[in-house]
Amino acid sequence: MDKQKKEEKIKSSEDLTKEGKEKQEIDSKKQLEECQKQREDYLKGWQRAKADFLNYKKGELERTKEFLKFANVGLIINFLPILDNFEKAEKETPEDLKNNQYFQGLLQIKKQIQDFLRNQGVKEIESVGKKADLNFHEIIGEVEMKDKESGMIVEEIQKGYLIEDKLLRVAKVRISK
Repeated sequence: MDKQKKEEKIKSSEDLTKEGKEKQEIDSKKQLEECQKQREDYLKGWQRAKADFLNYKKGELERTKEFLKFANVGLIINFLPILDNFEKAEKETPEDLKNNQYFQGLLQIKKQIQDFLRNQGVKEIESVGKKADLNFHEIIGEVEMKDKESGMIVEEIQKGYLIEDKLLRVAKVRISK
C-alpha cells in the first residue's frame, strides 16, 4: 500500500506540476498580451507626440520666416525718403547736367537703393492713369480736367510702396475732378 500511496502522491504532484505549468503558461500569455497592448499604446502615444512636435516645429519655422520677412520694415521705411530725394533731384536737374558723370554716379546710387528695396520684397504702387483707391492712395488735391474721368489719378506727389503685398506707404496723389 505504501507503494501505491507513493505512486498516487507522485501522480498528484505531477498533475499539480502540470496544472501549475499550464496556469503559469496562461498567466505568462496574459502578461505578454498586456505588455504588447501597453507597448502599442506607448508607441501610438509617442508617434502622436512626434507628429505634434514636427507640426509645432514647422509652424514655428513659418512664424519665424514671417517675422524675418517684416523685421526690416523699419529700416526700409527709413530708406524711402532718401529714395524720394534722389527722384526729386533727378526730376529737377537741368538737362545740360544730366550727362555729367557725378550726376550719373548719383543715379547709380539711386538704382542700388531701388535694387536693395526690390530684393527686400518692396514694390512701387502704380498710380498715374489709374482710378484712386483709398486703400493705397492719399488724395492731396483735385485738378479740373475735362478729358479725364473723375477720380482718375493725374499726378503722383509721393510714391507709395508695398512689401510682400502689404501696404508699406500710401501714394500721395492728385486726381481729376
